[in-house]
Amino acid sequence: MEYLLELAASPTAWIALATLVVMEIVLGIDNLIFISILTNKLPKQYQQKARRIGIGMALILRLALLSTIAFIVQLTEPVFEILGQAFSWKDMILIAGGLFLVWKATTEIHHSMDPAPEDPKSATSTVTLGFAAAIGQILMLDMVFSIDSIITAVGMTEHLPIMIIAVVASVLVMLFAAEPLAKFINDNPTVVMLALGFLIMIGMTLIAEGFGAHVPKGYVYAAMAFSAGIEVLNMLSRRAKQKKITQQA
Repeated sequence: MEYLLELAASPTAWIALATLVVMEIVLGIDNLIFISILTNKLPKQYQQKARRIGIGMALILRLALLSTIAFIVQLTEPVFEILGQAFSWKDMILIAGGLFLVWKATTEIHHSMDPAPEDPKSATSTVTLGFAAAIGQILMLDMVFSIDSIITAVGMTEHLPIMIIAVVASVLVMLFAAEPLAKFINDNPTVVMLALGFLIMIGMTLIAEGFGAHVPKGYVYAAMAFSAGIEVLNMLSRRAKQKKITQQA
């Protein structure tokens, strides 16, 4: 208790908390985009449940990883070396997660360009398998993003209470933002393609990080923000044209 009181009275601790909360929220955006796109593929009655399960698993994984900080720190230690390039468990997890993300986004883009006809007779089994597959894929990416999130937290502060508060705060933001983001993506089909492009870029960034090439997150998110801004202008332009056509009619 005395330790917590001292921490609460420290301005440095509050600055670290604010910085870490912002960082965790930004890192959570990647996770949330993936969850939103994937759950939008499910039947409507399953979407909200899948999103809540996905975000809940993200919170559980992050808190579980926080309880094993000593183990997490060891994940950054080299395990083997190839052609002078050392690889740790963290590197291998990031590479695997990045490859999965690139594969998944590419598959979704292909499906959007050439959708397969749905067989009404197999609709029931598709729903069941689709939901289970969606949860499995969300769990896999939750693990990748959670490890990245916790390693970032460990690198920014040594105080466990600050890490826990920042992680919980970021997941709560994800929880409240999930429905609006999923609805926005669903209502604007062109945004889906843009979001899938984001996922490919994030996947390539994870792969690059796994091979030891540090990619400043600021560049990645600046590119995402710029692309999103262009898409917003396109949406406003389309709405203005539609409004003009409606008035003329």
